[in-house]
Amino acid sequence: MVKVNENFLKLPGSYLFSEVARRIGAYTAAHPEADIIKLSIGDVTLPLVPAVIQAMHAAVDEMGTAGGFHGYGPEQGYEFLREAIAQGDYAARGVDIRPGEIFVSDGAKSDCGNIGDIFGVNNVVAVCDPVYPVYVDTNAMAGRAGEYQEELGRWNRLVYMPCVEKNGFSPEPPEETPDIIYLCSPNNPTGAVLTKDQLKVWVDYANASGAVILYDSAYEAFITSEDVPHTIFEIEGARTCAIEFRSFSKTAGFTGNRCAYTVVPMELERGGVKLNSLWNRRQCTKFNGVPYVVQRGAAAVYTPEGRAQIMENIDYYRRNAQVIREGLAAAGLTCFGGVDAPYIWLRTPDGVGSWDFFDQVLDRANVATTPGAGFGPSGEGYVRLTAFGEAEATRTAVERVAGMFR
Repeated sequence: MVKVNENFLKLPGSYLFSEVARRIGAYTAAHPEADIIKLSIGDVTLPLVPAVIQAMHAAVDEMGTAGGFHGYGPEQGYEFLREAIAQGDYAARGVDIRPGEIFVSDGAKSDCGNIGDIFGVNNVVAVCDPVYPVYVDTNAMAGRAGEYQEELGRWNRLVYMPCVEKNGFSPEPPEETPDIIYLCSPNNPTGAVLTKDQLKVWVDYANASGAVILYDSAYEAFITSEDVPHTIFEIEGARTCAIEFRSFSKTAGFTGNRCAYTVVPMELERGGVKLNSLWNRRQCTKFNGVPYVVQRGAAAVYTPEGRAQIMENIDYYRRNAQVIREGLAAAGLTCFGGVDAPYIWLRTPDGVGSWDFFDQVLDRANVATTPGAGFGPSGEGYVRLTAFGEAEATRTAVERVAGMFR
């Protein structure tokens, strides 16, 4: 008889955002008159910018001709997009990343989960706490996380690095030296960032111990502080210890189009093997590439027109973050993040539990949040709010929540 992957049976409950959606749906069904405003799921609301639309229209027209039709493309991504990424995201910042080190994919979420394919099951994995659930769940599915400890809300084989108010929500190297280290800056969910000095500590730590940093910088476009790097490869030594994940989802509104990329430097070797070669082998075997039309749209982001237009959208979401942060702070609530990131990390008042606060705000203000407890043990007592909503709805939501505490 066939045997299933029993690691899946160890996973607690459902995926965090699926559970949030389920609870919102149940409340809406019971209260059909309620006007729910969602500050929970981090999905964009602004349409694609004109430069992207024009490029995609042109690509569709190409696909309708014999000479311009594209079937299977290169699994690593078309050269025109990889070159645009190398120049626009790296060379423009004085960072040398070559097209052959860039792998275009259908999402940073996919890559953050799939990257585990190239690492052994017995590696020790360190994650920030709170943490984006995909890092944890995919390692649990692979068998690296061990057993789930229900009473503690954590896995017994993962190394949790507390990111709490006391340390500015920034992880610190753990006592137990891990083999794989997940870092996310700007951070999801806390909105905290790592400065150049802080990131240099991690790069030196990884190079000294032989660890590999898996660096998620999907929200780098929201960085405004000068001392916060937009890429880990701004840090000397990162090419020998880091893999970086980037996405067009929040930068250019591609959540529905699915396009991202992963950078694996040629110098990064472990066990005498280039990880670039392993990731290339994995992608060629399990992935058939991102559609040509989508990649043409992504490349348009790097044109002068495209860059200006997407920055207008990002500024729109930044203003939403400011409205949330300042509006709730004025009501006496304690907020973090929302400066270099599109997320606000709100401490629940009076020690109320994350899910209890979620229920209270949903019922009394008709505003949906994301409970911090779903991001890990250190997330208890907080909720995450997203700035990706419509401006008017965001202002209304803040007024409703603030009204609960005036």
